[in-house]
Amino acid sequence: MSEGVKCACEAANVGLYACAGGSNVGQMANKVAVELTKKGKGKIMCTVGVGGNVPGIIKSTEGTDEIIAIDGCALLCAKKSLERAGFTVDRHVILSELGMKKNKDLDLNENEINDIMAKVEEVLGI
Repeated sequence: MSEGVKCACEAANVGLYACAGGSNVGQMANKVAVELTKKGKGKIMCTVGVGGNVPGIIKSTEGTDEIIAIDGCALLCAKKSLERAGFTVDRHVILSELGMKKNKDLDLNENEINDIMAKVEEVLGI
């Protein structure tokens, strides 16, 4: 990596790397990362930039103290992208293991969001 590469989105103490796939659980994973960021529990980071080996995003990830991967389903796209890029995932959650059924409906309802958020915060201890 070039020494002149700068962080693309600044490093975070706790980086939140979410799936944002084409299903309800993928969209929920992204929503969870957004909400955790709003609550000050970490900072949403660019998972696809890690997978794409974008230099500034890789640099930002290198500066992150803790990496949390939030996957929608058992395919583990967020976790695998991080690991393939050489990063260690410190904490990991899979929404389909928290009772969310995967489907192609991209509309999320508030009750479902609140339920999953509570479960994620409990599992991650945040």
